[in-house]
Amino acid sequence: MSEMPEPLPKSELERLIKIKGRPADPVIVEADAGERAALAKRFGLPGIDTLHAEVDVEQRGTAIRATGTLTAAIRQSCAISGEDFPAQIEEALDLRFVEKGTPDPALDEDAEVEIELHADDCDEIEYSGDAFDLGEAIAQTLGLAIDPYAEGPSADEARAKAGIAKEGEQEGPLADMLRGLTKD
Repeated sequence: MSEMPEPLPKSELERLIKIKGRPADPVIVEADAGERAALAKRFGLPGIDTLHAEVDVEQRGTAIRATGTLTAAIRQSCAISGEDFPAQIEEALDLRFVEKGTPDPALDEDAEVEIELHADDCDEIEYSGDAFDLGEAIAQTLGLAIDPYAEGPSADEARAKAGIAKEGEQEGPLADMLRGLTKD
């Protein structure tokens, strides 16, 4: 007897959009304080002050295309000093929702995959049932837009205090030898 996979946890930003009767006007997703706090915890951020998305949803063949913009004001920790600082995110959304089990148009008659990617290709997300979760797609887009190595305003001061030199500013006998090797 095979085990059933555990269901995924509910999204912190669940916004189910029904396939039939989907909105003609842009969908506005505005995260409330609880949702922002849960997303901040999920992404390891000190906080998310605002999260807003405006998304056009339209049928494209058998898929649903969602395009728009995500904006967020977040607080994150500096990768150098550890100090919290504010950061702004503005990210274009271009998502394609396809029903689970829909044959991929990239498959040829021998069931081999032929994929040609372009810079403007959208992200494809499978759904099942009569609705898809636009909020979770927005949450994942936010997670991918966060710079894990962002440096805050005190990064240079923290480097200097720790004795860490910037690239090209190293001192000492080894640095002098290395500079001598590259001067040809």
